[in-house]
Amino acid sequence: MRVLCLDIEGGYGGSSRSLYESIRHLPPDVKAEVWCRRQGPIQDRYAAIGVPCRVTPDMPHISSLPRLSRNLLAYGRFLLCWNASHKFRCMLAQAADHVDVVHFNHEGQFLLARWLRCNLGRRRPPLTMHIRTHLPSTVFSRWQYRTIVNTLDRLVFITENEAQHTAMLAGHSAPGEVIYNVVTPPTDAVLPLADLAADARFKVVAVSNYAYIRGIDRLIDVAAELRRRGRTDVLFVVAGTTKLSTSLPGELGRVARAGGDLAEYARLRGVADTLRFLGHVAEPESVVVAGDLIVKPTREYNPWGRDMLEAMAMARPVISVGSYDRFVENGVTGVLHPEFDVDTWADEIVRLADNRDQLAELGKAGQERVRRLCDGPSRARDLRDLWAAVVAGKVKQPCAA
Repeated sequence: MRVLCLDIEGGYGGSSRSLYESIRHLPPDVKAEVWCRRQGPIQDRYAAIGVPCRVTPDMPHISSLPRLSRNLLAYGRFLLCWNASHKFRCMLAQAADHVDVVHFNHEGQFLLARWLRCNLGRRRPPLTMHIRTHLPSTVFSRWQYRTIVNTLDRLVFITENEAQHTAMLAGHSAPGEVIYNVVTPPTDAVLPLADLAADARFKVVAVSNYAYIRGIDRLIDVAAELRRRGRTDVLFVVAGTTKLSTSLPGELGRVARAGGDLAEYARLRGVADTLRFLGHVAEPESVVVAGDLIVKPTREYNPWGRDMLEAMAMARPVISVGSYDRFVENGVTGVLHPEFDVDTWADEIVRLADNRDQLAELGKAGQERVRRLCDGPSRARDLRDLWAAVVAGKVKQPCAA
């Protein structure tokens, strides 16, 4: 079975890494080829496992945004990119004639999938797509989800949440299955970042590029509260870009309009000495293993991202916000609260910093859970079976998760 997979990230994001892990564990009866929109670290990884991978920078993609003005601007830019992608689309149509399945790795490729379906007509191969994020509840998002459900033959949801969210915004259940992301603990010993390892403070780590919805700025609020309590033995470490948008609310927006970033915001709050901003890190694993506790103070209430799962696979307990506890279960594999509260987070960090035995127990339990639910061969076989079923023309019931 020949499968062509389209990846918009090139290894710089969780969806790209998740696709790679799935392909790495596929049974030998599946021959995958990957096209990446971006040049990045993932191409070398594919080369190492003998999977053909090419970079196609004109691959168009678009996802709906929260505000009407942002959507109008984004879709206006997309039209320009769409016109420039003519050569790429012709190349894709030709390649689709020689594969059994075309798999879109992100819902941002929905218009490309629709074009391919309409362009190839009855001679097209089956089309499948991963649903990895929660789009905001807007007119644009509802249109995007309806287009996805009406275009793709099968969908792959990374958790039950994505299946429910898609059905809610599309207006009806979607044809697909829940297949958890493959997460594999590093086979080689990962060395912690040297200067972090040398710091004796309790290290609270976030691995994420800054976006307001991801809530990394909340760590500065927690750092300020810990300073008020006299706890200067905690170091917050952020691996990822720290650029702020000028449209951010309050002091964050004012800092951005003055040319500052998240580090400047921390300095203005008087806690710069308890935060380390590393910027982009090529090997984020070296930051995770240097940490004691991994955090995701999300405003999306989604404690199941790849950053969380990879941390758990390395036996690092996590603290996050939300209600879905298949992975982060409060008091069992980490700390999970339904809402973010500065005092509560400060309490939890202090408690775990002063109780390293419990910290280790949470980390071990989390590692075991990820090992069981995100096993590479099992989840890759699930994906292979989904592709095989759609090639065989077997129609399954909509996902009821």
